[in-house]
Amino acid sequence: MTSTRTHGAHGPDGGHGGGTAPPPGEQVITDDGVRLWACRTGQGTAPLVLCHGGPGLWDMFGDVAALLADRADVVRWDQRGCGRSAPCDGPWTGERFVADLDAVRAHFGFPRVTLLGHSWGAQLALSHALAHPERVAALVYVSGTGIGPDTDWHPAYRENFRARLAEDPARLARWRELADRGPRTEEERREAAVLRWSAEFPDREHALAHARRMADPWFGVAESCAAALNGERARTWGTPELAAACRRLDVPVVIVDGGRDIRPRTAVDSLAAALPRVRRTVLPGAGHLPWVEEPAAFRDAVAAAL
Repeated sequence: MTSTRTHGAHGPDGGHGGGTAPPPGEQVITDDGVRLWACRTGQGTAPLVLCHGGPGLWDMFGDVAALLADRADVVRWDQRGCGRSAPCDGPWTGERFVADLDAVRAHFGFPRVTLLGHSWGAQLALSHALAHPERVAALVYVSGTGIGPDTDWHPAYRENFRARLAEDPARLARWRELADRGPRTEEERREAAVLRWSAEFPDREHALAHARRMADPWFGVAESCAAALNGERARTWGTPELAAACRRLDVPVVIVDGGRDIRPRTAVDSLAAALPRVRRTVLPGAGHLPWVEEPAAFRDAVAAAL
């Protein structure tokens, strides 16, 4: 999901301003000593690791974990410098985040896992599968933006975002006011994020309530992380080499799209066309977080991968 550019509870370097380390028993130590928050739930036997969106956000998969609790051994985690993970100064690179994800897998003793990535997390999960296909049993790619350049989707996304927010003129006006403001209070940063995230939900009556749930608890956005990883994608995604690597990927992939996502779903066609073992499910009434509008259908799509 495209993240709001705020410092939130984080300092200017993207680390938590005065944040605390993950609680004992809920941390993964990476090979460079960074502590990541992690949480393991579920009664199923299939190991499933969830990769949250952003970049620079935190795990918001409580509903997904509950939805799949009887089918999977579910691990949620906050990416480095984000959410409940310990403060750090990076490095903010895709390669580093792939290594962090593999550290989470290894920490819980899983030789192979099913990866479920959402939005930016879908890119991360795909990158891990490309780097370590022998450690990935299946990949569930949710609401990603494909393997083409950002120009394949970002201009349409910006247009669709403003059009959906404009369905409530007062909401759009308030978001613009906050977006154009200089220094903001922490509550104003959170309000701006909630207004932005409300555009992700096609049900306009309940969109604001859904977005507020995303921001509860609120950890702030790791701005330096978001800027660096978005910049890296803009420079390196959409290459012939990436498409060729996807064509060689011998891992079953389930692509799950919300038919009413404001990011054009045609952007994902490039990935679907390249993968040799792929199944695609479109949930027509869903937006960017398809488990919100169509939980039963979303569960079925993920269960098929498990």
